[in-house]
Amino acid sequence: MSGVFAERERVETRVLGALRCIDAVTGTPVGRAMELQADGADILLNRSGLHIIRRAAALAAHEARFDSPPALPAIGSVVLALTISDPLGVYLPRRATLALPRDPDPANAAGANSLFRPADLPLFPSPSAPVAVNWAVLRVSVAAGTGEHLGGALLRVLRNGNVLGRGLSDWRGEALVPVAGVPVTTFSEDEDSVVSNEIDVVLQVIFDPATGLLTPAAQVRDGRLPATLPRVDPGALEAAAGTLPGTTRNIAIAARRVQTLSLSVLLP
Repeated sequence: MSGVFAERERVETRVLGALRCIDAVTGTPVGRAMELQADGADILLNRSGLHIIRRAAALAAHEARFDSPPALPAIGSVVLALTISDPLGVYLPRRATLALPRDPDPANAAGANSLFRPADLPLFPSPSAPVAVNWAVLRVSVAAGTGEHLGGALLRVLRNGNVLGRGLSDWRGEALVPVAGVPVTTFSEDEDSVVSNEIDVVLQVIFDPATGLLTPAAQVRDGRLPATLPRVDPGALEAAAGTLPGTTRNIAIAARRVQTLSLSVLLP
């Protein structure tokens, strides 16, 4: 037998990046397929539960360069806009962005923008998502001062400036905001009590009229879905919190406690 082999077919694929969907409450990987879409990009789920970006129109020159990537476009200079939906409805749809190209230098593998490190994509639970028995659970209705229900609002639970939990409102303005890790008992801030089973927090609502959805109360009562569900970028809302409409309320939360609240936001 000859030791010479004839090449019949060659399949070469360059990976441009990876996304790891995680539960926004627990930080654990979701591990199942989400519907990820981006204009001019091909995204698929691999066996490790990562959504792999195989092609992006803006990085076409990268597809045939395996030894070393092109110098242009510069690392992180291209923004890939993504939409994410959960086919099972456990998580709410959202938007996100990913900076490309990722850094291909193995020496920088620990960096947040490394090609060898997946970008974490937090997914927020829908109001019908299951909750753990020890969580503090807030079920919040968010509406405008004029009565419309606000879809795509970001809700944060803050204590001493630290974020304990986050949630998004659906098209009806309904949000599930779980807070994991609240101790069953803790030291009390009341000088007359040694321990307490609740902690004082601030519940904050952030809403962007340009990206969120205003649904008339009558439509919510009738259960008529809007033509398009709200898809917002929670990271962008959080970054612009100081300039967007919103409201806050001081409340006390406790492990194993479920609270129902209604908040109103004055819109410009």
